[in-house]
Amino acid sequence: MSDRIAHSTSLAKRGIPALQQDMRSLTMPHPKYSESDMQKSLAANVTPKEVWSWAMYDFANSGYTTVVITAIFNAYFVSVIAGDAPWATFAWTLALAVSYAMIMFMAPVIGAYADAYAAKKKLLLLTTAGCVLFTSLLFFTGPGGLWLAVPLIVLSNFFYGSGENLIAAFLPELANEQAMGKVSGWGWSLGYIGGLVSLGACLAYVTWAQGQGRHAQDFVPVTMLITAVLFALSSLPTFLFMKERAVAQPHLQSKTPLQESFTRLAHTLRHARLYADLRRFLICTVLYHAGINTVITLAAIYAQQAMHFTTAQTIQLIFVVNITAAIGAFLFGHLQDRIGHIQAIALTLIGWIVMVLLAWTAEGPGQFWAAANLAGLCMGSSQSAGRALVGLLSPTARRAEFFGLWGMAVKFSAIIGPMTYGLVSWMSAGNHRLAILITGGFFVAGLLVLFGVNVRRGMQAAAMPES
Repeated sequence: MSDRIAHSTSLAKRGIPALQQDMRSLTMPHPKYSESDMQKSLAANVTPKEVWSWAMYDFANSGYTTVVITAIFNAYFVSVIAGDAPWATFAWTLALAVSYAMIMFMAPVIGAYADAYAAKKKLLLLTTAGCVLFTSLLFFTGPGGLWLAVPLIVLSNFFYGSGENLIAAFLPELANEQAMGKVSGWGWSLGYIGGLVSLGACLAYVTWAQGQGRHAQDFVPVTMLITAVLFALSSLPTFLFMKERAVAQPHLQSKTPLQESFTRLAHTLRHARLYADLRRFLICTVLYHAGINTVITLAAIYAQQAMHFTTAQTIQLIFVVNITAAIGAFLFGHLQDRIGHIQAIALTLIGWIVMVLLAWTAEGPGQFWAAANLAGLCMGSSQSAGRALVGLLSPTARRAEFFGLWGMAVKFSAIIGPMTYGLVSWMSAGNHRLAILITGGFFVAGLLVLFGVNVRRGMQAAAMPES
């Protein structure tokens, strides 16, 4: 672990000034666009400052996934907390699966409550505080502390995922219909920059700590505090400048808020036929996000097992792909609004299929690097484009609830995608090339389902009053 972190820190030191410059360029109007041009992308009475504050939440929460789930704490959990036991990796994936299952169950209910009480911002504050708190408590984990680490990971990831759904539900209030993809791309691209900044800060501290002769159980817990503090500070603009524009819905008599949330959710499910295109796109989301989550979760393993990358090469890959993903999300949002949402998502899914074929057939690092960077371009753009389309197909009075359904679909895909890869790899005696090829099937299936979605019809259904 030490050689991987040391090399990553050198990359972070070289990249942070550039990342800061990228961040400034993403949070300020581009020179070729006047402020009036930017204003045209926003809904009525929405200011660029408010959109920036909304996008800063993507910047803030991305540090959690990058540091805790992907780059640092996961390896610490397996090697130190679980002592490299044979079941260590399974324990880690099981903890994440439990948290995703909790999000799947609660997301629509939380969304229904947020719509009924116009409480998206209040609930977002609660979920942010929960993620920051439980991430900071990971500071107290250490060797043999599985009893503490597992519940803290489950709870921190649950609050992270719930907040992710809530912040997405603000998008239709901030962007006009013709610029939904562009505005979504601003936030998504800034999120990748935020993840890299948090990772760079943590790795800088780790290098210093290693220079003082400290061990992983001494310095990794401190990175949890760094991540939590950066999350809290970076999210402040969201709560200071972003407005809650939703209007509380008429409440049901003789019901508690929780009962009312379940009742509203049941009402939505009973009237699902009114939102056939949204329902079809959620199925599409499960399919293609299963592929995306598999790549995110297991790309490093594939690089090492199938391509024989060293640890240093793998970490370098993570940095470069995140930067590519930020560029893809930022630029692709503009293209999405021009060519159409279905066409744009289809283009990214074709890109994913090509990426899988490149990775499957790659024999040398050159072709695999090309595949990885193509994955980066498709990753940010396909996730951002999907979020924008859900905003268009969701009824105004139930946006938080429908974004909760979207979050449920994404989290379900995070369970079935990696599990499928692991099962294929296990049954084929470690054939990771076959596993990545099977993963490509999720993108093909998602593309086929996508072609049945009619955006115009779906927007008309969302605009109709429910009976």
